[in-house]
Amino acid sequence: MNKIRFSRRGFTLGALAGVSVTAACGNGIGSRGAANIDARVDATLEEMYRRYPNTVNLGQKSSGILVMPLITEAGFGFGGAYGRGALRVNDVTVDYYSSTQLSGGLQIGAQQYTHVLFFLTDEALTNFRRSPGWAVGGDVEYVISDQGDGVKADSTTALSPVQAAVFGRAGLLIGATLQGTKYNRIIP
Repeated sequence: MNKIRFSRRGFTLGALAGVSVTAACGNGIGSRGAANIDARVDATLEEMYRRYPNTVNLGQKSSGILVMPLITEAGFGFGGAYGRGALRVNDVTVDYYSSTQLSGGLQIGAQQYTHVLFFLTDEALTNFRRSPGWAVGGDVEYVISDQGDGVKADSTTALSPVQAAVFGRAGLLIGATLQGTKYNRIIP
């Protein structure tokens, strides 16, 4: 019998070729991921505008709207959250994003929610699209925030260039945490 011998170089090249072929399989081209996200975004906007009529005017004034239809968050001491959504400009999807959130502190539990960011100026939208960094929330004014005990939906007169609506909470997450959210452009 003839023995086949692999050198380290041959093994490394074969492994790299295998990894690149596997990575190419999951690149999203030809998948229905974008259509699924768009359908969820449409349903989320419809529900938000129906439940919170003050957001209709806000949506019309916005230069762009980032819709994250479902964010899933869990924590036990350290925690995290993840979701995917779309950025709409003039009611047209221009980019897809993932939202990743890390948190640390006294916390336990899990929850799911929806969040929508309204970019009220072209500058805020451009800064978001160019920024690869973390957004902690200091520049965001909340117009809707579902609380465990009730819903707060107010018209806001704040001059913040980015306003957020967080609603549709389900589950229970208890504790005080420090959080950071990172948005990354994706190909679904």
